[in-house]
Amino acid sequence: MKRALPLVLIAAGSLAGLATAALAADGKAAEAKAAAPAAGKAAAPGAGKWHVPAADPDKALYAIGQILAGQLKTFSLTPQEAAKVTTGFTDALAGGPPGFTPDTYKSQIMALQADRAGKLVAKAKAEGLTVRERAAKAPNTETTAQGIVITTLEAGQGASPGADDSVKVHYEGKLVNGTVFDSSLQRGQPATFKLAGVVPCWTLALQHMHVGGKARIYCPSETAYGDRGAMPTIPGGATLVFEVQLLDVTAGEPAAPAAPAAPAAPAAPAAPAAPATPASPTAH
Repeated sequence: MKRALPLVLIAAGSLAGLATAALAADGKAAEAKAAAPAAGKAAAPGAGKWHVPAADPDKALYAIGQILAGQLKTFSLTPQEAAKVTTGFTDALAGGPPGFTPDTYKSQIMALQADRAGKLVAKAKAEGLTVRERAAKAPNTETTAQGIVITTLEAGQGASPGADDSVKVHYEGKLVNGTVFDSSLQRGQPATFKLAGVVPCWTLALQHMHVGGKARIYCPSETAYGDRGAMPTIPGGATLVFEVQLLDVTAGEPAAPAAPAAPAAPAAPAAPAAPATPASPTAH
């Protein structure tokens, strides 16, 4: 029996398949219409680029492509490569060419993904370093030994948390391009958690804050989600930018001391030596 491909490999067809197929379906007439909007009206943002269907059932199918595409960002496909992927996806829907076994190319696909992911991580790290170096020059800013940049926006007057404490905060997390990936402000409810249970950047940075204070914190990837990231929301190597308001601190229980080592078992007494065998009498 042919072994099924992992989801990430199946999704490779879907990335270009749903997006590019939609483009072809709309045809050149739609592009021409988008390129020449009615007189006196500005073209809508993304006109001629996006192809979101009008009907909800079609939107659900379109959403499948969007979700699968999120799993393929690390491939960083060029338009030419996406076109080839589209061909494979379309052929697979039609039953696939006889004798072609996609599993044969799994190692090449994984090697391509690793190569592209590595380049994306390096690019993200370089962009993050540039942002952190610029942020480090702002007033009321300090940089920790780990490269975390902390800008105090409002000084607090209350207590500072320790690594074992729990904190209550309002926060918003962004990528360096401004994309919001998490926000207690948008949820309308502050978050409470133990500092020891979050990414190292938070554990370290919030100990520099006081209750009532607000800070902007730049987290290098090494103190956040590392080279792997948290896809599809946070790319590998990404510097994260948080605005944090420290609302309250609850003292935590310190770690229990290590149990004393058990005493070593006494050595077993040595067995007594066997008596020597008497010598045989000499014959006369």
